[in-house]
Amino acid sequence: MYADIIIDITHEKLDKIFQYRIPDKLKEDLRIGMEVVVPFGKGNKETKGYIVSFSEKPGYDPEKMKEILCVAKESMAIEAKLVALAAWMKETYGGTMIQSLKTVLPIKKKEKIRQKRTLLLVSDREEAQKKLDWYLEKNQKARARLLAALLDSPRLEYDFAIKKLNLSATVVKALEEQGILKTEVSQVYRSPVAARKQSRREICYTKEQEMAIRRFREDYDRGERGTYLVHGVTGSGKTEVYMAMIQKAVEKGKQAIVLIPEIALTYQTVMRFQRVFGERVSILNSRMSAGERYDQMELARTGQIDVMIGPRSALFTLFPDLGLIIIDEEHEPSYKSEQVPRYHARETAIYRAKLEGASVVLGSATPSLEAYYRCRKGEYVLLELKSRVREGNLPHVWIADMREELKKGNRSIFSDQLRELIQDRLEKKQQTMLFINRRGYAGFISCRSCGHVVKCPHCDVSLSVHRGGRMVCHYCGYEEKAVTACPVCGSVHIGGFRAGTQQIEEMAAREFPGARILRMDADTTRNKDGHEKILEAFADGGADILVGTQMIVKGHDFPGVTLVGILAADMSLYSDDYRAGERTFQLLTQAAGRAGRGREEGEVVIQTYSPEHYSIQTAARQDYCAFYEEEMSYREMMGYPPAAELLAILMTGPDETKLILAAEYLKGFAERLGAAGQLAVIGPASPYVGKVNDVYRRILYLKSDKYDMLIKAKDKLEQYIEINTGFKDMRIQFDFNPMNLF
Repeated sequence: MYADIIIDITHEKLDKIFQYRIPDKLKEDLRIGMEVVVPFGKGNKETKGYIVSFSEKPGYDPEKMKEILCVAKESMAIEAKLVALAAWMKETYGGTMIQSLKTVLPIKKKEKIRQKRTLLLVSDREEAQKKLDWYLEKNQKARARLLAALLDSPRLEYDFAIKKLNLSATVVKALEEQGILKTEVSQVYRSPVAARKQSRREICYTKEQEMAIRRFREDYDRGERGTYLVHGVTGSGKTEVYMAMIQKAVEKGKQAIVLIPEIALTYQTVMRFQRVFGERVSILNSRMSAGERYDQMELARTGQIDVMIGPRSALFTLFPDLGLIIIDEEHEPSYKSEQVPRYHARETAIYRAKLEGASVVLGSATPSLEAYYRCRKGEYVLLELKSRVREGNLPHVWIADMREELKKGNRSIFSDQLRELIQDRLEKKQQTMLFINRRGYAGFISCRSCGHVVKCPHCDVSLSVHRGGRMVCHYCGYEEKAVTACPVCGSVHIGGFRAGTQQIEEMAAREFPGARILRMDADTTRNKDGHEKILEAFADGGADILVGTQMIVKGHDFPGVTLVGILAADMSLYSDDYRAGERTFQLLTQAAGRAGRGREEGEVVIQTYSPEHYSIQTAARQDYCAFYEEEMSYREMMGYPPAAELLAILMTGPDETKLILAAEYLKGFAERLGAAGQLAVIGPASPYVGKVNDVYRRILYLKSDKYDMLIKAKDKLEQYIEINTGFKDMRIQFDFNPMNLF
């Protein structure tokens, strides 16, 4: 019997299978996904690796084949289906097999198990009383104390008995040997979810919710496992639909994974799910201790929970019978990994569901163009929720033209209208959220007088400001000298937006003295429970104004919020990214959706220098379909996803001259691959950050109508890189349909 093993070394030249002989002593112990120790290389250095398959026949001379030494201690095995998923990820997204294997293994090693010991009285009471009298007669006080306590309470916690009764372990052991008591040992799981009793309320579904739930349930009962997109306006009750779908899966003996884009969403999400599923819900995220993460994975693996909630890594939860994967706010860029392999949770979830025989449900008020495009093509099932629950109305949205504010002499971050509305909410004891749009902070140039933004003439994305007075396009490399006056209107009020959440908090405190203000950003949420404390305080009415970045507008439900102010909407609108319009629409729509979710009507103020832009106009109307049509026409014209497929190739190296030359060689080879017209090559160009820690960077883009063509190109490029020594000091990464620029 032989084992095919991937060695735990992240190097392209070692990214292949090595065959080892299985010794007789290990034949019964080994399985796919297990981590083992093997001799490797000329020096037979003891190295770890993962078993990816078994075979009866040797691939070469068995006499020369080395033998597996042992199973790695404290290692976590990878389920066979996850090994298959890792192989698909490696093929689809690039990188090495070992990188993919480690990605699908969210828990790297076993942690120490917590145990609870309980002392149980096993002797009958009459015999125990006689024994107690004897202990007292013989002046064996410690034994008498323990036995008397057990007669009062036949079950005692071991730690209580030792500490409170002032006993030693030898006393416990003595009574155990005499058959008076026994010690019961049970495992105690570390719980990251605070135990809160949730009252279960009756849910009255809307007709649209009922239709969506019915469609899913009927498909599930027929054994159909598809991919669904729940497109519902903010406040339409998508979470209630998710829970009804999970109940159907649980009724069938299955388990469910619920992905959320931010750790900040965990608190409210868990509270809502606990009302329905009680203690059968758990969470998994990077802020938990290693012991907590290990225990949650064990609870899932042994079927003691039904629902796992968490960000992207929770996708690889080891459920015994996975039946449903839900991706809430599926449009969020955080679902795309920035580490190799650069996988997207949406596509990876769909492939895992295929392996497991599970369904996938995507949900968003502002679906990604990719998801909606696939609905239009019939690949996904579209389930629409067009109205808010409880007959609530969408908020009224005002667009504040900051160019007009400047003309009036208002140079404040707050428009006159927003200032008046905040004051009104303070007087009415209602809450306000101030959202500062920080996406696109990289540094585009815009005119505060007329709203003009300097763009690349070739790629229709904004030019980014670099040191040395240059403006650069990060797609094609075009550059020009930075401007000091607006080329359209001549105004000197041209530059970038430089205010952050802390400055906004200070400005709000000066404008509205006496207002209670909370700030939620990366600085105020560094601690493990930072998100929860701020959100809980705001939900309990502990503040009048909440200032924050994207994390405050994603999925939160605060009935007391009747006003949302969106500051600097243009920050994402003119970032140097072809997705800028989509992200702006999504952010503004999601932010606006936080207002008026309770009994009171909501209002929203969008502050912008480009009030006529279709992203802002359609977001103000919450009109996704109108936005989709406009944006897709642009994508089709420019050949950007999802109308076409895009592959980004990032090259890094210590020698700038060699890197530039290597990038040109790679471009030339890519152009030869696409000689038949199936591949377009853009660049190479310098990313926004051209050098990090004395390592230089270049980027190349490939476009094609077919995803398979890009995968083939990636495979050919990897082979070309491997056989050419000129690339040996460089690191080259591939990213399909990147969500963020390098």
